[in-house]
Amino acid sequence: MSTIRLPAEERRAALLETACAAFSEGSYRGTTTADIARAAGVSEPILYRHFESKRDLFLACLEETWGGLRTMWGEAIAAAPDPGLWIPEMGRSFIQSEVERPLISNLWVQALAEGIEDPVIGAYMKEHMHEVHAYVVRVGKRAQAEGAIKAERDLDAERVLDGVMHDKWPAIRGARMRWLTGRDLD
Repeated sequence: MSTIRLPAEERRAALLETACAAFSEGSYRGTTTADIARAAGVSEPILYRHFESKRDLFLACLEETWGGLRTMWGEAIAAAPDPGLWIPEMGRSFIQSEVERPLISNLWVQALAEGIEDPVIGAYMKEHMHEVHAYVVRVGKRAQAEGAIKAERDLDAERVLDGVMHDKWPAIRGARMRWLTGRDLD
């Protein structure tokens, strides 16, 4: 075990970093808290001082990687002087990332799969995906306010993430067609 005593906040951050990598490289089900503790150089009781359960640790990893992605996207937006490039630059930064994309992509896929059987993870992911989508919509609306996205484009209609959205598709399709063609659907 580790002989270095870290302040609680630093220890928690180190455990989270180790756990995010372990879950991303392995899987939620296949990675044990013992594996994570061993990789972090601590005992399981130390791990459980910071996280009540494996699920809480996994959800903390999702939050941590989402925070990293928001930071990366914020930097991409700040570096793009043209508001019309904000969303494309967000996409480019995500695709080119050697750290955030693999981590959050793997964790999202695992969480979506686990959410089928674990109602806590399922509820978290529903809310989390709303938050991610709302972030992108806010960026789009800022670009729209700057005149980089046509005012007719209904970003709110494109924001809806409610189940499979069958009842929302007509509004989304109509907004998209108005944006693409400049006219309403017949």
